[in-house]
Amino acid sequence: MEMSENFTNRPSHLGGDHSASARAADTAYKVADAASSTVDRMASSAHEAVDKTADMAAQAAETLGVKGEQLKVLQEQWLANGSAYIRDNPVKALGIAVVGGFLLSRLLSAR
Repeated sequence: MEMSENFTNRPSHLGGDHSASARAADTAYKVADAASSTVDRMASSAHEAVDKTADMAAQAAETLGVKGEQLKVLQEQWLANGSAYIRDNPVKALGIAVVGGFLLSRLLSAR
């Protein structure tokens, strides 16, 4: 039910009386009718904004899922390449590991 439906029917006891209270009530109902249409437009705009935001979030989640899968494949490739290099060049790999460990210990102990 729209907001404007709440204000279209005014009480019958305000019908033909032209007293100040009746005029005030008429004015109040007119203002309420105008405000209800504004509220309806604002609610519609808010719903559209929420829908757009939800669509953008779904697209972002889908993109992140695809990127995550790509990173997982890349990690597996690097692991396979690293294992193959170590198997083919064990002495060289050991030398790289020793030098890397030495440099890392120097960097961490300097702090």
